[in-house]
Amino acid sequence: MDKKIRVLVAKAGLDGHDRGAKVIAAALRDAGMEVIYTGLRQTPEMIVEAAIQEDVDVIGISILSGAHMTILPKIKKLMDDKGLDDVLLTGGGIIPKEDIEELIVLGIGELFTPGASTTDIAGYIKDWIGKNPRS
Repeated sequence: MDKKIRVLVAKAGLDGHDRGAKVIAAALRDAGMEVIYTGLRQTPEMIVEAAIQEDVDVIGISILSGAHMTILPKIKKLMDDKGLDDVLLTGGGIIPKEDIEELIVLGIGELFTPGASTTDIAGYIKDWIGKNPRS
């Protein structure tokens, strides 16, 4: 692939713990991707706007606050409203299996829980981009 995969890593909502997001950002960078980290306490609107401005291929949300059933669908709706249907929305955090299944039905990509391998996360993103190239 000539063009590097561009990934926006964001912490949504009031969650103030970003060590995991920084570990993922570094691992994706090490896997050859360009990573933009937006920092803490981002609103869904701020995340989608940053994704548009940075022309990213992937939005990765780190969420530990328990608000995943509110925040992820809101981000997905904003993405759909703005025509970002060719951008992968993925992420991870403390998310129960049944919630993950429900979110995937809404069109959100795979969600990773604590202990997931950074190699698996990078591989998932590369595979998804390979199957869904942006024009």
